[in-house]
Amino acid sequence: MIRLLRTYLRPYLVSIVVVLALLLVQAIGNLYLPTLQGDIINNGVSKGNTDYIGSTGLFMLGVTFVVGVASIIGVFLGARIAMGFGRDVRSALFRRVESFSQVEVNKFGTPSLITRNTNDVQQVQQVVFLGLTLMVSAPILIIGGIILAVRQDVPLSGLLVVVLPLMVAFIAVIMSRAIPLFRAMQTKLDRINQVMRETLAGVRVIRAFVRTKREEERFDDANVDLFTTTLRVNRLFAVTIPVMTLILNLSTVGVMWFGAMRVQSGEMPIGNLTAFLQYLLQILFAVLMAVFMFILIPRAAVSAGRIQEVLETESSVRDPEKATLMAPRERAGVGGRIEFRDVEFRYPGAQDPVLKDISFVAVPGETIAIVGSTGSGKTTLINLIPRFYDATAGAVLVDGVDVREMNRTDLWGRLGVIPQKAFLFSGTVASNLRFGDEEATDDALWRALEIAQGRDFVDEMDGKLEAPITQGGSNVSGGQRQRLAIARALVKQAGILIFDDSFSALDFGTDARLRAALDRDMDWATRIIVAQRVGTIMKADRILVMDAGRIVGSGTHAELLKSNETYREIVFSQLSEAEAAA
Repeated sequence: MIRLLRTYLRPYLVSIVVVLALLLVQAIGNLYLPTLQGDIINNGVSKGNTDYIGSTGLFMLGVTFVVGVASIIGVFLGARIAMGFGRDVRSALFRRVESFSQVEVNKFGTPSLITRNTNDVQQVQQVVFLGLTLMVSAPILIIGGIILAVRQDVPLSGLLVVVLPLMVAFIAVIMSRAIPLFRAMQTKLDRINQVMRETLAGVRVIRAFVRTKREEERFDDANVDLFTTTLRVNRLFAVTIPVMTLILNLSTVGVMWFGAMRVQSGEMPIGNLTAFLQYLLQILFAVLMAVFMFILIPRAAVSAGRIQEVLETESSVRDPEKATLMAPRERAGVGGRIEFRDVEFRYPGAQDPVLKDISFVAVPGETIAIVGSTGSGKTTLINLIPRFYDATAGAVLVDGVDVREMNRTDLWGRLGVIPQKAFLFSGTVASNLRFGDEEATDDALWRALEIAQGRDFVDEMDGKLEAPITQGGSNVSGGQRQRLAIARALVKQAGILIFDDSFSALDFGTDARLRAALDRDMDWATRIIVAQRVGTIMKADRILVMDAGRIVGSGTHAELLKSNETYREIVFSQLSEAEAAA
């Protein structure tokens, strides 16, 4: 946690110094007031000196006013520092996660990354705020209170030698038991978020398979698990405040008892006893504040460790130190060349590679289709082109340059990717289509919609291009979502278009019209189509057949139908011989 605080509180050093100065003023004022109170009793009340009482009382009011102003300003600045710290850490976390490849995202898990950027940051932010307003003043009050208490009466101060070690030992025992529980709480909170996210995302599947009761039980298991751990923590700290209060009250009784005997014997003025009692209360109250902070610090330390883990994780896919400068590409009319050279890929920790000996070339104006059974590696193969993963052997080249030698922004600027699951952002149709080109005109948007066969349904929506789109595109159908995602990629006018099973939700007629429009209007681009439906890829310039991570066939539909058994099995599982030969 220290490293995290040192890094992200550095911009606020001046404000922190001001807050510390204000806290110092506040603490000195609070420490000085009991002495003044004792002086009034000793030199004013006991002697009937009203002038001394009045002048010293007014001075006490002045000190109280200064302490109040310092407290208000200190809390205000402390809150600003803490909120700014939280903002900066959340921003750093978000940017770090944005730089992750799919390997790192899979490693942490989406629910855990969300928890770390919300709950974990909030835990540390809370400690920063309370630390600036309470924790710094507590040591000053404790040390200063002990010194001034000893000045009031040395023998009576012997009570502190018993009370303070007792409190410290008790706090140490509580903390040793609390830290492991806090670590378990954060892990179980991740589990709650994971179950909740899966349930919300798959609610239609859950209802379709009548699994609502099972999902409720799964959530209850995670919820009860978190509840049990939290209850153990709360039980632990439920003992803390009563015990500390008991020590405080017994200490007060002890001071009153022994102090009264010393006052009666004349060894101690009554004003000194009053001041000593005030210092004792300040010391023990400061210890209580420290205990309150110690309750929060273990959980914040666990949260800070989880945050730091993300911030210190380097993406396995990074820009090279000296990237190859690419020749500028025109916005439209220029395609891109893709080449795979003996590519192999295996997931981290996997024993066997997912892709083996992959070699092929795709040139501008060509449509390359990739087919194969489920799990044959089709999606993994195309994920190597935009560097969602990096090949573990061999090379993937775009326009003659290894993608690992290019800046990713330069690479992504040459690609238009339409993933398996079409995802839309909350906003409007226009804002989604302009995701790849913010300066695209309305005419360009309509043109892309026309190619993607989406113009008709957008034209019928209220607001047309300004029609609202909800998060994830849940207010449009699956086919409409796919067509909007395709149009979004077309607006970008990228030289390489990658369709990852992006026609699956389209009917055969729409599918055919869309492919015809692509061949007609995007004939200059390199088009790579992954599809399960044979009808989608029959007219491709070249078809790559994959099986068990290898390319086992390459050619046109007619050539493969004659020469490749794997392809024939795929075709005849969907079409009759007459349809396949058409």
